[in-house]
Amino acid sequence: MLQLKPQRSAAPDLQAPRASSLRKPKSSSNSTEVQRVYDAIFDAAMDRRLLPGAKLTEATLCSIFDCSRSTVRTALAQLAHDKIVLIEPNRGARVWQASAKEIRDVFAMRRALEGIAIDQLVRLDDLDVRLKPLDDMVSREQQAYEQGDRTSWLRLSNAFHVELARVLDNQVLIEMLSGLCARTTLIIALGDGPEGTACSYVEHQDILGHIRQRDAQGAKSAMDHHLQDCEQRMETPATGVVDPWSAFSVAR
Repeated sequence: MLQLKPQRSAAPDLQAPRASSLRKPKSSSNSTEVQRVYDAIFDAAMDRRLLPGAKLTEATLCSIFDCSRSTVRTALAQLAHDKIVLIEPNRGARVWQASAKEIRDVFAMRRALEGIAIDQLVRLDDLDVRLKPLDDMVSREQQAYEQGDRTSWLRLSNAFHVELARVLDNQVLIEMLSGLCARTTLIIALGDGPEGTACSYVEHQDILGHIRQRDAQGAKSAMDHHLQDCEQRMETPATGVVDPWSAFSVAR
C-alpha cells in the first residue's frame, strides 16, 4: 500500500477535478447559492478536510458562506439525501459516518457495479481510444503522488473510478458509482491519518492493462484486490476530536 510523500513544493496544475464536478448538476429549481454551499461542503468531505462525524451547525455555516439559514438547510437536506450528511432530530447535522454493515454493503455494491462496467468496457470496439484519457489521468495521479500533492492525489484517485464508468456514456451507472465512490471516500477517511493513503495509481494501471487486453476476469480480479485493500484500511480507525470549521479556514 502506498504512503503519501511529504509536500516539498507547489505542484503544477494536475487537472485534478473537484469531486463535486464529477456529479451531474441537479436539474431542480434550487438556487445557485444552495449549489455553492452544497459543493463546498461536499468537496471538503471528499478532500478529507471535513471528516466523518464532524458536527455541522446551521448558524456557523450561515456565517461561513454568508447566506441565509434556508439556503444552509436546503444544502444540508440535499447532502443528507446523497448520504454525505446525516440529519438527526434534536441533534442536528453531522458528516455521515458508516456503520460496520454500511461499510460491507457499500463495498459489495462497488464490486458489483465496477464488475458490470468492466464487462461492458471490454466489449467496446474503440477501446484503446476511449481509455486514453484514463491513461492520462493515472499519469497525473502518479505525478501528484510523487510530488506529495495530497489534495490532487485524492481527487484524481477518486475521479478514476467515475471516469471509468463515464467511458461507457451510461449516466445511470455514472450517478450510482459516483455516489458509492463518495461514500467510500468517507469510509476510508475513518482509517486514515493526516498522511493517509488513497487508491494506488499502480493498481489503477494494472486494472487498465487488463481492460485494454480485454481480459475481463483479470480486470475484475485486480479491481477486487484494489477494493479489498481499501476496505482493510478500516481495521484501525482514526481517533481524535474533529474540528469541522478548519475545513473552511474560518474561526468559530
